[in-house]
Amino acid sequence: MSLRRAAVWPRSIRGRVTLVALGVAGLFLIPLAVAADTVIRHAVATSLARETREAASRAASAIRASTLRNPISPVPAGADLIQVIGPGGHVLAASDGAADLAPISTTRPAAHRRVAQFTACPGAAARCYEVTAMLAGTAPGAPLVYAAKRAPLLVSTPALEAAIGLQTAALAALVGWVAWKASDRGLRTIDNIKAELAHITVSDLSRRVAEPRGDDEIARLARTVNTTLARLENSVEQQRRFAADASHELRTPIAGLRAQLEEARLHPEHTDLAVLVGGALRDTDRLQNIITDLLFMARLGSGGPAAQERVDLARLAAEEIERRRGRVPVEAVLHEEVAVLGVSTQLSRVIGNLLDNAQRHADAMVRVEARARDGTAVLTVTNDGDRIPEADRERVFQRFARLDDSRSRDRGGTGLGLAIARDVAIAHGGTLHAEDVPEGTRFVLRLPTAG
Repeated sequence: MSLRRAAVWPRSIRGRVTLVALGVAGLFLIPLAVAADTVIRHAVATSLARETREAASRAASAIRASTLRNPISPVPAGADLIQVIGPGGHVLAASDGAADLAPISTTRPAAHRRVAQFTACPGAAARCYEVTAMLAGTAPGAPLVYAAKRAPLLVSTPALEAAIGLQTAALAALVGWVAWKASDRGLRTIDNIKAELAHITVSDLSRRVAEPRGDDEIARLARTVNTTLARLENSVEQQRRFAADASHELRTPIAGLRAQLEEARLHPEHTDLAVLVGGALRDTDRLQNIITDLLFMARLGSGGPAAQERVDLARLAAEEIERRRGRVPVEAVLHEEVAVLGVSTQLSRVIGNLLDNAQRHADAMVRVEARARDGTAVLTVTNDGDRIPEADRERVFQRFARLDDSRSRDRGGTGLGLAIARDVAIAHGGTLHAEDVPEGTRFVLRLPTAG
């Protein structure tokens, strides 16, 4: 079954489109051809019947007026043969060419009718005649007039069907050719896109496919492919930079830890065990924090959509502030019912990262505000430390971004906190950005409120 189907149904889209176009053309053209043949034959038969009827009527009138001569000359217009048949079935009069012929037909009009029309093929005639049989009077034994006209060669032979069939086949072939060329034009562009994509590798994502003119589906496909390639190139470049930065950030504490251990092994008598263990624990904590943040970002980027629930952003902020007692004082202005839809643990991580960043860089004060306005929940975290230069307000959200020494990660950060916070905000349909305020720096988190 599969082999038979494969033999009938083409594998290529060009062949399929052409075959479907031929099938649709056949569904329309074949009935149209049959209808054309029927209409033409009916029109010819009607015309011949009208002409032979008029010729038979003139001959019958001449019989009634006793002016009909034998042989009948001239032949009345509209007929090729005229015969007048007597009651005994013998020929009383005939036109030239019909005198030596047997009666054209034995068909007579039905009872109570004077006229009959039919097609007759007398003797071994190669062509048939359209015949009108008409009684010359109403009295019993009235002569019968046969007026016959040859049917045109086109309708008396299969020539009409052959001509219509050839025209139908030509139209179907034209439809198939147009379908093939139309599909070939589009698919040739797709083949070019496929060939260009085949040469694009991860090592070189800067290449783009050629975009055809116009705004059809294939042109939009080419533009979408180029847009996707641009996003992929940007993503791969970010991953490369991230991998380079991550390896550098992990190498620093590992190198420090190794140096301490090697120094202790070479000079054990001069090694203070408490200092060694303290330094090793600090480097281990830094490694653990970096790895934890990296794993969180990996899960956030690769996991599917997490189950969301109604979360009170002000309550989460209050809980995070409570956990940080003893650090830089935090002033909180939290309105009630700042509800959003989200993942509670992720939003807690955002608030915690913002508070860690603020307390790390604050001089004496951190201020947190949470409110809802016009369908948007707004959480601001302000510290009175150094301002972030305007040119660097977006760069602080990059992974492992370094600014000046006053905001370096030597003060305890992993360089991933703000990047994680923005990724979570975007995943929740919100935004996170930095603002410059007179007293320092402010981070503003905006999320859509829960309906």
